[in-house]
Amino acid sequence: MDRTRPVLALLTAAALAVPALTALSSPARAADADLARNGGFEAGLDGWTCTAARTVTSPVRTGGSALQATPAGSDHAQCSQTVTVQPDSPYTLSGYVRGSYVYLGASGTGTTDVSTWTQSAPDWQRLTTTFRTGASTTRVTIYTHGWYGTGAYHADDVTLIGPGAPAGQPPAAPAGLRTTAVTSSGVALSWSAVSGATGYAVYRDGVKVQTVGGTSATVTGLSASTAYSFQVTAVNDAGESAKSAAVTATTTAGPGGGSGGLPAHALIGYLHASFANGSGYTRLADVPDSWDVIDLAFGEPTSITSGDIRFTRCPVTECPNVESDADFKAAIKAKQAAGKKVLISIGGQNGQVQLTTTAARDTFVSSVSKIIDQYGLDGLDIDFEGHSLSLNADDTDFKNPRTPVIVNLISALKTLKAKYGSAFVLSMAPETFFVQMGHQYYGTGQWGGQDPRCGAYLPVIHALRDDLTLLHVQDYNSGPIMGLDHQYHSMGGADFHIAMTDMLLTGFPVAGNAADVFPPLRPDQVAIGMPASVNAGNGHVAPAEVTKTLDCLTKKTNCGSYATHGTWPALRGLMTWSVNWDRFAGWEFQRTFDGYFG
Repeated sequence: MDRTRPVLALLTAAALAVPALTALSSPARAADADLARNGGFEAGLDGWTCTAARTVTSPVRTGGSALQATPAGSDHAQCSQTVTVQPDSPYTLSGYVRGSYVYLGASGTGTTDVSTWTQSAPDWQRLTTTFRTGASTTRVTIYTHGWYGTGAYHADDVTLIGPGAPAGQPPAAPAGLRTTAVTSSGVALSWSAVSGATGYAVYRDGVKVQTVGGTSATVTGLSASTAYSFQVTAVNDAGESAKSAAVTATTTAGPGGGSGGLPAHALIGYLHASFANGSGYTRLADVPDSWDVIDLAFGEPTSITSGDIRFTRCPVTECPNVESDADFKAAIKAKQAAGKKVLISIGGQNGQVQLTTTAARDTFVSSVSKIIDQYGLDGLDIDFEGHSLSLNADDTDFKNPRTPVIVNLISALKTLKAKYGSAFVLSMAPETFFVQMGHQYYGTGQWGGQDPRCGAYLPVIHALRDDLTLLHVQDYNSGPIMGLDHQYHSMGGADFHIAMTDMLLTGFPVAGNAADVFPPLRPDQVAIGMPASVNAGNGHVAPAEVTKTLDCLTKKTNCGSYATHGTWPALRGLMTWSVNWDRFAGWEFQRTFDGYFG
């Protein structure tokens, strides 16, 4: 959270250039067929695997739809599909495109992979290339893509003309699906083999979540104490079978960070305890009882890399109505007696913390412990911003971080959690750039040039997910973020909060890699961060939009254009920056929360 309203740096990536490959076209033979599935995109993106893409009704070349894809950063917005072909056979790939630097190609041909491109196509332009499959090639991937940062492109009427594979039949549906093990975060499944199957697809609550080659799978990243329905299908080159009979499994209660003694739905707010601004100083004793978690803002380091955190209360010269230390401590005890939690929040806009050494880590633990003990606090909130967290170039796996500032922070927080026990409340308030933006970009990226801070909170959250009480991402002061629907969502309405929260509760591929998924958090761990008023930060939404957000996520009603991947009545609640700004605005945010949850 910020004392002012900072704007995040834009993620950038270096533009690359490669030489074009061209190929001569050849006429299709009379017996040939068009093997591309949904080449006109009339059935949406069915049959295609895409990033940053959608179908549009204008411009189109023929029919009612065409592809629109938007490259950005290190993503060139590729759409591809794998097609069954015959070995040692000629094929002609064609398609119509619009835009700058648009490519059409084929890979996995078994001979020479080919592509063709146009530097500029202000109107529909036909691209054509040919290839011959290898002696044992039976599957080829065709694709179209743009180029990094050059803007949206369009494609339509993609065809692959050549001899089709001999007609076959999809396999039968698997039988004997059963659970073999259930934990708080995963379910192991097995089933009987199906004749003619080359693989199997696993569905969770009707959504395909995994493909495997054998007759068993473990679905992970599940929420504790939650019921899930599973089905499997068998797959071969001819297609996919019908789904098996469903089995239902309920995950066990996990160790988790615990609820921290919080109510089922909590209102969380930051109290300006060490500084004043235009919102005015608010005494802790004057914070209404609606606030369940009060984060004291902020503890800050003596220097960026010292790890030595100090909490200095607002001086009388800056806050004339500040209470005495004795009254402040008495107010903390009174809040706790009423069932509220009072935490020290570390960081903020001005308090950047980089634990670059183990010595800084140990100093962090000891200095934060001193603050907690001095005031008798319930826990710790991490609000690292700016350049506090940044990934080294060789740190590419969020499950196994290597960067010292990341590794040392994880170690420090685990030490504090172990020291104070299960009742210790641990929360985090990252910005979207450090969490949801990791869906597209992670660290410096495969080719370098990206902002190394992008997604840098993911390894911290993942390592501490069993210790974490609350995660409330700041859904404000944010640029557009791509959701799980591959669309960009911007601040200012319910859809942004719905899309950002759905990502946390569903899980998401990191850096666009479907094989590298950040697992979902439990709904009781997640609160939605919003500005309390128009003065508090960019991205404020009216009470009606707050209500829409909660309705959609907890009841799946009142939703907008974004389709959620579940319903989470156990969503913990709302966080706001800040209590002071809400008081300044007549307690509008608090009243919205109270009116919704009672």
